[in-house]
Amino acid sequence: MSTFPWLKGHGTENDFVILPDPDGSVHGELDAAVVRFLCDRHAGLGADGVLRVLQGDKQSYVEDGGDWFMDYRNADGSIAEMCGNGVRVFVKYLAEAGLIDGKPVRVGTRAGVKEVVQNDDGTLTVDMGAPKLPDAAGIVVEANGHQWPALHVDMGNPHAVAFVDDLDEPGNLCDQPTWTPAAAFPQGVNVEFVVRRDAHDVQMRVHERGAGETRSCGTGTCAVTVAAARQAGDELPVTYRVGVPGGEVSVTWRADNHLELTGPAVLHARGDFDRAWLTGI
Repeated sequence: MSTFPWLKGHGTENDFVILPDPDGSVHGELDAAVVRFLCDRHAGLGADGVLRVLQGDKQSYVEDGGDWFMDYRNADGSIAEMCGNGVRVFVKYLAEAGLIDGKPVRVGTRAGVKEVVQNDDGTLTVDMGAPKLPDAAGIVVEANGHQWPALHVDMGNPHAVAFVDDLDEPGNLCDQPTWTPAAAFPQGVNVEFVVRRDAHDVQMRVHERGAGETRSCGTGTCAVTVAAARQAGDELPVTYRVGVPGGEVSVTWRADNHLELTGPAVLHARGDFDRAWLTGI
């Protein structure tokens, strides 16, 4: 096949290239260099990551691939376990392509199967599972010459959440913030900086490992909700509004310890890519 189809979509401006590949025959083992090229905002299509669409029983990455498997890659070509904004965009594509009906869909990810529901108002709700709070006291993150204590929250991928007085304090988040102890996050970490605006209303910025500062991070909004609720001593269930540079989402920490993420998903471009354009990457 000399060309392959692609789409672009975003969830609160966290944007993705979508590669339909139901049986895995279009891309084989997705090459990291191809991912980097497609995500390049100057030479490629531009995105925070790539979502490859595979049938759940046609993938070999995890034991349970769900109804459909989201093979997610960061903009730098590295593999990521999960993406809360990406999985909503993923299901938006499945629905518009007529590949699913109105029932909840089980999406396989490297962080387990996530159930996604399409709401009447056009938003989508994802059962993000239960957070893990590793015993990692004493974590400190540093950016722009400042340091803050941070809470380690694992949402299938690692997060360090720090509360700040002003979201400008961390400065330019294109570069990865540093952390101590270094051994806390051997595979890197997503770092969220948060301000509280009201009892259940927070605003955040994020540096995503493998992507830099993004306009939103779905798993990050869940990690922030956990950190904010623990800081406030909230009883479950509790719902937080989480503002991000690209919009806002709602996160409910349920009584059963699962987190539900609700937000929009938009598809806004599609086309065909000539493989000849990949020569020399």
